Amino acid sequence: MEIYNITRQVELAQEVEIAFSFWRRLRGLLGRRLLPNGSGLLLKPCKSIHSCFMAFPFDAVFMNEEMVIVYLIKAMPPFRFSPVIREAQSVLELPAGVIQRTGSRVGDELTLRTCFS
Repeated sequence: MEIYNITRQVELAQEVEIAFSFWRRLRGLLGRRLLPNGSGLLLKPCKSIHSCFMAFPFDAVFMNEEMVIVYLIKAMPPFRFSPVIREAQSVLELPAGVIQRTGSRVGDELTLRTCFS
């Protein structure tokens, strides 16, 4: 799956893992040394995140049910907690710098697309 910013007409990630189960969301990115460019992790449902015991900073894109961006965190450092974002229904974790590089902003509409090779 890939995630695309319809508003900016730019791809955020080519390979998105989806974490729908409680245990998969709880594990998140823990245990990874890095999040490769072009990849991401979509946590759903999710209204807040943490970076405890993480080895690297990452970008976080909070979205509502319609996949509209409602909150952004650029380069969230290890051992931090995000605020609880009431209107968020999911969070996309991306390599640090993707928000800046793509120009993504609150209010942008995203879409999740299946890639066929």
